[in-house]
This record gives sequence, C-alpha cells and structure tokens, in this order.
Amino acid sequence: MGQRVITVAQQKGGAGKTTVAAHLAVALSQRGFRVGVIDVDPQGSLSHWHRIREERFGEDYTGLQFASVSGWRVGSEVSRMKRTCDFIIIDSPPHVETEARTAIRQGNLLLVPVQPSPTDLWATQATLQLAKSEGIPARIILNRVNNKSRIVEMIEKELTGALTKTRLANRVIYAAALMEGRGVTEVEPTSPAAIEIKSLVKEVIQFFPKEEVEEDEDALEMA
Repeated sequence: MGQRVITVAQQKGGAGKTTVAAHLAVALSQRGFRVGVIDVDPQGSLSHWHRIREERFGEDYTGLQFASVSGWRVGSEVSRMKRTCDFIIIDSPPHVETEARTAIRQGNLLLVPVQPSPTDLWATQATLQLAKSEGIPARIILNRVNNKSRIVEMIEKELTGALTKTRLANRVIYAAALMEGRGVTEVEPTSPAAIEIKSLVKEVIQFFPKEEVEEDEDALEMA
C-alpha cells in the first residue's frame, strides 16, 4: 500500500479546510478507496460533521475511518490507519504552531484552501514556507470563488505554478451538505459542486504514482 496522507492546512481560519477535507473524503470513499479522516483542529468542526454522519447512516456505516486526536498523537494515529486505509486526510489546526506543524509533517501532500482575498493570500505564505522546509509538496485550492471577480485573476497570477486546476466556487450546497453529515457528491451527484469535487479527486489521485493507485483499485474490486 502506498503512502497517501493528505494534510489540509491553512494558517488563516475560515478558509475552508474542513469543507475541503470532508467533501474530498466522501468522494474518495465513493470511488471505492478506504479512507481515514483525522481531525486535529481543536475547533472540532470535522468531528461534529462526522457525528451527524453517524446519526444519519449509523455508527461504522459512514464509509470512513474517523479519529479526533490532539497534535502530539497524530503520528501514531496515522501509523495505525496506514494499515487499513488507502488515503488518509488530516484536517489541521489554523496557525502554524506545534500541532499544525506536526500534522503537516505527516503528509505526503499538502492542500491549502485559499479564498481569493489579499489577507488569505498573505496568510498562506507561512504555510507554504513550512511545507517547503519539510520537503512536502503543496497545492493551493482557490475556494469560494466568484468567477466574475477581478481579484481572482490577480490571486491566480500571484500563485502560478502552485494552484490546482480545480477551483471551488462560492456555493451554498457545500455548507448545506455538511449540515446533513454528507458530501455534495452524495447530496447532488451531478451538481456543479459535485463536479468540482470529483475534479479535485482526480487531481489528488493523479498526484500519486499511478501503479500504486491502480493496485489498490484492483484489490478492492477483487475483495
């Protein structure tokens, strides 16, 4: 099994870390992958979403392995999940402090949600610098995008080379689905939001060695 740990991090709060982590986890699970999710953020938004999901589908029927841990325990939890999961997604705390650093160091890929605003752009630099110092590749996801806004083009120019091709638009359904303990690919599988998440999933899968992903998909089909 390949090492595929994805940390979602951003120094600035409110950028959409939990939104990205939850919808990405559900969509990967729907592709047939075994997905582990770790909430390291003391705010616990992802944990709250998963509790709602358990109430809806039943405990152990959410399609995800889930854990909420403090930063110093994230390493041991990742090691445990690696035995049974194809992908592990970590929702890290805001601010580049000890717990966030620990979560970022565990990842093979760092995803950084950024709203198209100067303050989000400036706050992102510390997260990217940490990833660079740890030798961890980082990709920035433009989130809550209004395609008619000129600021989007300005931000894109600033972040050329680090951006994912997929952008997440400013859509109410992302939050509405979380309120139900679900992902947009479950609520409205053919909606523009679901198409965006599916596109992001493809990018994430393509980041990792193709043969490793194919081996896991083949194993799941035979199980």
